[in-house]
Amino acid sequence: MFDDRTPIYRQIADQIREDIVSGVLAEEEQVMSTNQYAAFHRINPATAAKAFQGLVDEGVLYKRRGVGMFVAPGAAERLRAERRAEFVGRVVEPLVAEARRLDLPLDTVVDAVRAAFGARS
Repeated sequence: MFDDRTPIYRQIADQIREDIVSGVLAEEEQVMSTNQYAAFHRINPATAAKAFQGLVDEGVLYKRRGVGMFVAPGAAERLRAERRAEFVGRVVEPLVAEARRLDLPLDTVVDAVRAAFGARS
């Protein structure tokens, strides 16, 4: 599950974010404890705790004292909004720049996007 390029705690946090965005974890749903997570993935509990604490600091998870960690209300939409903004910078802006370099008319680009988008629905 884990690769060597990124710290494990970041990979854990990214996977939990992905589970929230994709609906695997719903808002107000309890997540595994850090010890359960560590045992399941055979990692150091401190590594899992670092990932969970980062998500708490971001407002993605929250703690219920004596009960556990839960997905924060509004976390899914907040994460989607962040991803949308990142998507525009990472995908749309370079797409527009390349289309301009190639003198592609906007209508051609929009039609191509619509066709690709429709092909997957």
